[in-house]
Amino acid sequence: MRIGDVVLKNNIISAPMAGFTDKAYRILAKEAGCGLVFTEMISDKALIYNNQRTWKLLDLTGEEKPIAVQIFGADPGEMAEAARMVEEHGAAIIDINMGCPTPKIVKNGEGAALMREPSRASAIVREVVGAVRVPVTVKMRKGWDDASVNAVELARMVVDAGASVLTVHGRTRMQFYSGQADWDIIRRVVQSVEVPVIGNGDLREPEDAVRMLDETGCSGVMVGRAALGNPWLFERFEAYLGRGERLSPPTAQERVTTALRHLRMAVEFKGEWTGVREMRKHLAWYLRGLKGAARVRQRINRMETLPQVEEVLVSLLGE
Repeated sequence: MRIGDVVLKNNIISAPMAGFTDKAYRILAKEAGCGLVFTEMISDKALIYNNQRTWKLLDLTGEEKPIAVQIFGADPGEMAEAARMVEEHGAAIIDINMGCPTPKIVKNGEGAALMREPSRASAIVREVVGAVRVPVTVKMRKGWDDASVNAVELARMVVDAGASVLTVHGRTRMQFYSGQADWDIIRRVVQSVEVPVIGNGDLREPEDAVRMLDETGCSGVMVGRAALGNPWLFERFEAYLGRGERLSPPTAQERVTTALRHLRMAVEFKGEWTGVREMRKHLAWYLRGLKGAARVRQRINRMETLPQVEEVLVSLLGE
């Protein structure tokens, strides 16, 4: 798959997810065969005002390229300025967030709120495209709610403004992540624009990816929450889409071993205090469904040091 002048090794893409798709996650996803990874969404204003915590989200050192950086905001000029900054910092692709449903984001007219202002959304794309040399993409939803489904209209406008690729999540903002994703809206967007479209929503197994590609005509698939605690999903997607090979899900031992590695990387990159605390949610995903997982999660959620959590995970390996 190609995004502008960036050639991906496959069409399997990891969704940007706030609080999850940090450096450690991206490394594991890439190793598992993911064709493109994203940073967590990054505020344009936080970059412009030199927020150091935000700049840490842009740490791309030592990672396999390409890496896409997703930014969010509501002002075309500020978004263009932020885009220049992330391009200078090594972004191969800049993605504009028009899909985040979180109340604290949309109340500022950002994220999915831009679907209610197509003219502002297209102005942002035009300004960002004019400010950088790397490809600019857009991630959007079906619409704000069922009464205002406008993905096709917005898709045409942002492509006219210069977007190289679109990602469409088949839910409205008001659905958040509930209910069933509407893949037909993805098909309609594919038919309405001449740039590649990536489909997103309800991709849990490799067979889902094949079905989405067949039913919508999209060029690529974006995997989100199904890959949390499950980086092997990218490997399974790649094997099935590329070779028709069905790989088995990971064993319990593989899940715990990778959880340990993920934990250690998180501590290496963020320090023990932050790394251990932020890994609690990741470890809950890794251990989901294992015998005694609830009891183990409760223990881990009270722990504050790397050796403490390591001891619990190593003991699971012994069991």
